[in-house]
Amino acid sequence: MKAMTMTQKILAVHAGLEYVYPSQLILSKVDMVLGNDITAPVAINEFRKIKSKNVFDKEKIALVMDHFAPNKDIQAAQQCKLCRTFAEENQISNFYDTGDMGVEHALLPEKGLVTSGDVIIGADSHTCTYGALGAFSTGVGSTDMACAMASGKAWFKVPSAISFNLTGKLNEYVSGKDVILHIIGMIGVSGALYKSMEFKGPGLKNLTIDDRLCMANMAIEAGAKNGIFEVDAITMEYLAKAGAGKPVIYKADEHAKYDEYYEIDLSAIKSTVAFPHLPENARTFDNMPDIKIDQVVIGSCTNGRLSDLIVAADIMKDRKVAKGVRAIIIPATQKIYLEAMELGLLKIFINAGCAVSTPTCGPCLGGHMGILAKGEKAVATTNRNFVGRMGHPESEVYLASPQVAAASAISGKIAHPYDLMRGE
Repeated sequence: MKAMTMTQKILAVHAGLEYVYPSQLILSKVDMVLGNDITAPVAINEFRKIKSKNVFDKEKIALVMDHFAPNKDIQAAQQCKLCRTFAEENQISNFYDTGDMGVEHALLPEKGLVTSGDVIIGADSHTCTYGALGAFSTGVGSTDMACAMASGKAWFKVPSAISFNLTGKLNEYVSGKDVILHIIGMIGVSGALYKSMEFKGPGLKNLTIDDRLCMANMAIEAGAKNGIFEVDAITMEYLAKAGAGKPVIYKADEHAKYDEYYEIDLSAIKSTVAFPHLPENARTFDNMPDIKIDQVVIGSCTNGRLSDLIVAADIMKDRKVAKGVRAIIIPATQKIYLEAMELGLLKIFINAGCAVSTPTCGPCLGGHMGILAKGEKAVATTNRNFVGRMGHPESEVYLASPQVAAASAISGKIAHPYDLMRGE
């Protein structure tokens, strides 16, 4: 049998084929179909045009009201109502609304709804997040979502792949966010166009699941079809704790063909900031200009997990947000919100002068809860900084880790955590 990558093996099994090759068109079974309050209404309308009586499996569809929820206006309320009605009609088990929901790509792993070896599609580009758990996951259009809800299948063009061999260990105040910003800065926003970014190597043991979820989440920012990590003991421990389904582990064949090979020494990665207006505009603090900011957002499907809040709170403790800066903290799920409260993190944030929000994608996409005005600058732990991404087209978004974002909120300008923590 010919050699295949991790992604190709998963797709071959789900397509009922012994072997698949790059650019081959296949019809694959899916294990989970995801939609949110922006994309699902379009899919629901298309689903009704198909005149399918029911969804293919009420347990394998997830609808998460997270983008404009809690409802920001009448249109958002109508969209959520449409999803609510559809979920009731089809008895969809995994429907998550205000008070119960979270940011979708943090919520599904937390709920144990995705596992290693799965094929997952979602009408949201950051569905590639679940590759951190050894799954093939990718974003699709709402029409593809509609067809998958009816049939349980989706068409794919099999991607070629890029291999990233990770070695070493991250330094203090450096996280998975810095690694992926470094990689995107290195290969560019089209550097992995419609390819699978496959991560492996001895350095994996030094990356937490949260680091991996962040990195897989931003594979799309390099143009990738998906990002995927080799499954190891850290993955298995997380899946077991989340109560996920039985994992199926796929490892790339020894002679699998990759378009490119990269060696990434984690110990060489520095705190990194992506300047406007592309994630590839990555800079370290070796050449950081003095940039005054107006807003900081810590949250999103990229960096709103408990570990992110812990490191931010450690920096903000007994300090105050700089005058003229709005700092917005958004725990990614209700569970994370509760854990942060029990650990006293919310008290630290509020005492520092931050606003703490219920889970929402809001500011990341310029939806609500933190829109930027003309000329304003924000440091955000989100994943995109395109023109107008967080508000006015003449605003600016600087992507960074929770550590850098927290230090910047206190400093009033883009700042390295060392500047605060070591009293420099």
